[in-house]
Amino acid sequence: MNKNPATLDHAGITARVPHAGRMCLLDTLLAWSDQHICCSASSHQDPAHPLRSGGVLSAACGIEYAAQAMALHGGLMAGVDTGGAHGTTPPSAGFLASARNVTLHVPRLDDVPGPLRIEATRLAGDSGQALYRFSLHADSGALLVEGRATVVLNSPLAAPSIRSTPTPNDSPNL
Repeated sequence: MNKNPATLDHAGITARVPHAGRMCLLDTLLAWSDQHICCSASSHQDPAHPLRSGGVLSAACGIEYAAQAMALHGGLMAGVDTGGAHGTTPPSAGFLASARNVTLHVPRLDDVPGPLRIEATRLAGDSGQALYRFSLHADSGALLVEGRATVVLNSPLAAPSIRSTPTPNDSPNL
């Protein structure tokens, strides 16, 4: 039986992706199916956003928003049972292998009013990798970022440092 909900809040998303603290950029899972996921986020407006550089959140960071939606989709498709609110099964790690045909329709995201809508559609894949088409839209519906991405799933090569809190495997000197 599938234990995955139709929608999730930030805590539910954090329990299902290998990102924590401020690095979990998604606020809400709005809808998902076997081939598609739609999420929202307002973290792009946070002046303390972890990906800001010189006070600006480049539109290229939209790829990270999309990658996190893909990671959530992969976790939902795998039927990850988080064992409740605090989660007992850690999400498996993967990594973004490539981003192709990316078009940035705006130079930055931090000045986009309202929440972002992040969508990803799985075009092909298997248990080890997946190809997605993705897009980010403003609350107004304006297209901000679009492209394709290949993700490698369940990879031991994924860095543990994507979590904002140290884990036992993190080097204290990093």
